[in-house]
Amino acid sequence: MTLRLTPEQDILLQRLAAAEGISKNEAAMRAIVEAAGRVEKDSQVRELAREAIRKYRPLLDRLAQ
Repeated sequence: MTLRLTPEQDILLQRLAAAEGISKNEAAMRAIVEAAGRVEKDSQVRELAREAIRKYRPLLDRLAQ
């Protein structure tokens, strides 16, 4: 796979890799894994919130009055 970056993005990736003491390839892989984890966690939190709202709808309605 080829990762196409703008010059500005490449500089940011170089800085990230240097700060972590790793290769640019490793920095890119870690960033992808971290971002995917955040997306998954956000999705789980949203689903749990929807479930809680459904479960406690009558109580929430009473509290809103």
